[in-house]
Amino acid sequence: MICKNTICLWYDGTALDAAKFYAETFPDSTVGAVHRAPGAYPAGKEGDVLMVEFTVMGIPCIGLNGGPEFKHSEAFSFQVATDSQAETDRLWSASVGNGGQESACGWCKDKWGLSWQITPRALIAAITDPDRAAAKRAFEAMMDMGKIDIAAIEAARRG
Repeated sequence: MICKNTICLWYDGTALDAAKFYAETFPDSTVGAVHRAPGAYPAGKEGDVLMVEFTVMGIPCIGLNGGPEFKHSEAFSFQVATDSQAETDRLWSASVGNGGQESACGWCKDKWGLSWQITPRALIAAITDPDRAAAKRAFEAMMDMGKIDIAAIEAARRG
């Protein structure tokens, strides 16, 4: 069943592969119904996977195999709040190590070009510290990172 409000993500024929990867990688993620095209369309033929219903960390999504016309951009990303360095490392490595790409400040892309912010809760606590000097130190440390290093953020926060 399609929810009232669902995130629709555009893929070039790889929606099912992406949905399976997300379900294997992220907690509370599943692959649901796979809908096949009832007829030919500009990017495919009858019987091709047209849409995939899936959930990413409890968020309902539809993967639409719409063709090569549109690409993902950093204007949309999933932000994943992590509770430990081990969880941060695992999710970052899964995304980047499966053909993805590293970026700055906890951001990375998966092999389909979808952006992810792998964000430790400790980082959010540090950059929103009521002690503005501590928050600034943590923020400046983050600005030099790709994957977030919680120990380095906490050290910067302490000064």
